[in-house]
Amino acid sequence: MGRNQDEKQHGIDLLRSKQTLKEILEVAVQFEKTARDFYSALAPKVGKNIRYLVEELAIEEQRHYDLFTELMANPAIEDQLSQSIQTPPSHNRFSDAIHIKDLGENPDDQAILQYALSREHAAMEQYTALSGEVQPGPVKDLFTYLSHEETEHKNELEKIYYQIVHSGGV
Repeated sequence: MGRNQDEKQHGIDLLRSKQTLKEILEVAVQFEKTARDFYSALAPKVGKNIRYLVEELAIEEQRHYDLFTELMANPAIEDQLSQSIQTPPSHNRFSDAIHIKDLGENPDDQAILQYALSREHAAMEQYTALSGEVQPGPVKDLFTYLSHEETEHKNELEKIYYQIVHSGGV
């Protein structure tokens, strides 16, 4: 391959590694919506010892969904929506998490917690990476805030997981 061909391929690779902020936010809205729906549908199927947690997560994900939809409607960021930003390495795992795993009608607490942990971890990685890619302002503030929120969710889930799996129950 000649030098011009190498440069052309490098340029194509750079373009593929970027997305508009609007595209990134649309994926985040879908992620939060499916997370909310997942936890809402799961709540009546889980044992009482973790039902409170699943219900809280559904409420939190609804709040995150609301924050994203409000941000996307904010006229102050309209110019930013068309800007390209670096797609984080976590983006594929994050966007794959939009597709909800079927845990069956009677999922056990361990399977639920493992799946919830994987979703929270993907969100934490995604929002942390994105907060480093955008300019200071409302978008960066939201990604930074959600990065901390998802980290807290993950830490809480890890504590409960440890109690259930390694200590014999909550």
